[in-house]
Amino acid sequence: MRRVAGFLNVTMLSTLGFAAVAAQTPAVAQSAAQTVVMRADPPRADVRETSRGETISPYKRVFGSTQPPYGFVRFCEEEPEECRAGAAEETRFNATPQRLSQLDEINRHINRAIQPITDLEHYGVTEYWSLPKDGKGDCEDYALLKRKTLIQLGWPISALLLTVVRDEKGEGHAVLTARTAQGDFILDNKNDEVRVWHTTGYDFVMRQSFLDPRTWVSLDPTDGSAPAAIAGVKPQGRR
Repeated sequence: MRRVAGFLNVTMLSTLGFAAVAAQTPAVAQSAAQTVVMRADPPRADVRETSRGETISPYKRVFGSTQPPYGFVRFCEEEPEECRAGAAEETRFNATPQRLSQLDEINRHINRAIQPITDLEHYGVTEYWSLPKDGKGDCEDYALLKRKTLIQLGWPISALLLTVVRDEKGEGHAVLTARTAQGDFILDNKNDEVRVWHTTGYDFVMRQSFLDPRTWVSLDPTDGSAPAAIAGVKPQGRR
């Protein structure tokens, strides 16, 4: 999958590098959060209307539970701490302008820091989820590291949801959803700009539940059974 590199303006994160950030304690992460340079225009999610006058919500609707990707299940077996549940918070995270700017900065930083490589090239298998500790990774690895870094910067676990979509080619792709009171924002290794979900051009398949990271919910009202692997997401027109 094709990636787009970006630029980070976060002093401490740039100095430490992605691998060191991933290993930082909460105290160091909190200090790092204070060094984030505010962007002039944090991401925004406004309610929109289609040409037929239909309202498009900044919040993505869910359609019940589904089976998680098998690569994610294996990841949780190997890295159980990364799949732990946080505090039970049904209310959406009210992100300040500084918090929204963090989404942009972390997305750009990790897009640039990680070298893109497919799981087949990297591990010899079609599907393997992991934190990119060697500086290389596939789309889900970018999303995992963004999630981990933002949690260490003080974001609640319930606000950061791994998500599977069909991209512009109808192929399986993983992104990170930031679930906030301002809207559902997408952090994507193929785009440096953080966008509200309905402006990505993607078809959304499934994502983690905000109540339990190990539980996944369907985002596709037409799909009775979501795919078990990103590599196995069926292209549109061949479902």
